Amino acid sequence: MKKLITYAGLIGLATAASAPVMAQDGNWYLGASAAQYYLDSDRDLMGGDIESTVVGPQVGFLREDGIGFELGYLTDVGGDDLESISLSLIKMIGEADGFRPFITAGLSNYELDDSDIALEDEDTTQMHFGVGLSNMLNTNWELRGDVRALYEFSDNNFDGAFTLAVNYHFADAEPAAEPAPQPVAAKPAPEPEKRTITVRLNVEFEFDKDIVRAIYGDELEAVANAMKAHEDIELVLEGHTDSRGKEDYNQDLSDRRAKAVKAKLTEVYGIPASRISTVGYGESRPIADNATDEGRARNRRVIGEMSYTEIVVE
Repeated sequence: MKKLITYAGLIGLATAASAPVMAQDGNWYLGASAAQYYLDSDRDLMGGDIESTVVGPQVGFLREDGIGFELGYLTDVGGDDLESISLSLIKMIGEADGFRPFITAGLSNYELDDSDIALEDEDTTQMHFGVGLSNMLNTNWELRGDVRALYEFSDNNFDGAFTLAVNYHFADAEPAAEPAPQPVAAKPAPEPEKRTITVRLNVEFEFDKDIVRAIYGDELEAVANAMKAHEDIELVLEGHTDSRGKEDYNQDLSDRRAKAVKAKLTEVYGIPASRISTVGYGESRPIADNATDEGRARNRRVIGEMSYTEIVVE
């Protein structure tokens, strides 16, 4: 009866202890132990040593912070017919290379019944203290070992035990880490719409003259404005004549006409002379029939053309 009352008390204590323990997330586990007990020789009135090998199951709960409790039962597999039940509080202490040292403390009750030994006390309850090492083989399986000292208050007996245990933790496998989100490549900014602007200059001259007439002021200003806005533009002016007169004279006249237009752009509109070049072609490149007055008027000319690109703003 005494042993049954003790068992009931231990189970009740385990239930009470589980409430605060489970207040924090953790997991239950179920396992089996094998232990070697070394009992105080004073228990044998004949002065002999008492040893016993016991095995049995245990159930426990371990919080994520490493604090838990365990209720275990052990029974003899030969020798001195030892039965034991224990309630232990466990505290894991850190972790190194997968191993976790721990300390344990609690209450144990055992009954030793051997007709070959004269016993001082066959049924005792004692406090136990121990240290051990735990290794989680994977998410669920744990291998554990510890050594314990047991003290009986009533008779000042000291016992010892060495235990090996295997536990299965009812914990879900850690979810696979989600792949890190890949940065979404920013869409390249659309290329700005561009357009090519072509400015043409066509200055016609009176017969045998190299004077730039005022009627071409707008054309000259448009060319000058474009060159000011785009400093990388250079302009080539080509001078021409009709077919009347000697070829050498016409060559010189075409050259003077091109230089006259250049002078207007540099002197009146401030375009650097280095950005304008001239060339005379004489009468060699007509664009109209020199047999008519109209055709000859079109051939007496200075032409120039330049292009540049600008971004279209909506």
